Amino acid sequence: MTNMERRDRQLLYISDDAVFAEQKKCRRLLQKLNFMDRSDFEGIAAVVKELFGSSDGAFLNPPFYCDYGSHIHVGKNFFANYNCTIIDVAPVTIGDNCQMAPNVAIYTAGHPVHPAARNTAYEYGIGVTIGHNVWIGGNSVILPGVQIGDNTVIGAGSVVTRDIPAWSVAAGNPCHVVRAITEADRNTYFRGIPADAEAQRHMARLWAQSDDPIKYPTAPDA
Repeated sequence: MTNMERRDRQLLYISDDAVFAEQKKCRRLLQKLNFMDRSDFEGIAAVVKELFGSSDGAFLNPPFYCDYGSHIHVGKNFFANYNCTIIDVAPVTIGDNCQMAPNVAIYTAGHPVHPAARNTAYEYGIGVTIGHNVWIGGNSVILPGVQIGDNTVIGAGSVVTRDIPAWSVAAGNPCHVVRAITEADRNTYFRGIPADAEAQRHMARLWAQSDDPIKYPTAPDA
């Protein structure tokens, strides 16, 4: 197998000239993206569309960093804030309506633990999967192989080393489930403050108009 074939099968591989050639294409797009006029929202969105493997209405605030771009697949309405880094050696698959605060990092790349193996230049990539309607707080790090379930919130500063179930608020290092998200959270915001009546009425209208309303489970995943 070639090293690119090994990489794409999530086996150990070496970054040879063919691998670097793929990365050069990505870096040219990142150079364009990261030096664009920050007020050119349409231009930024167009470069993101070209950079990602697949997307639908994705937008991000530069600067943004990745290795390939083509290994990143996001659903509808993806948004990443400033200084997001996605090391997409393996596929990073993200669902609809996902938001990332500043300085979020998603790593699929890794190296052998033993120095003798690591010094051979072999490395690997293990994919990351993030569900629909996930919000990842600032300065969070998602490590290789992690899966995050639908409708989950990852608290700021978390280091996510293991899978996180759906309908959870999770935080910490290592990241762990703090509590379930329930219907009681629908009309509250910062630390449980109730939304004002005007906002509640407006949100209710928006929910009613949605083509894909959120279905709250009877018992969130545990």
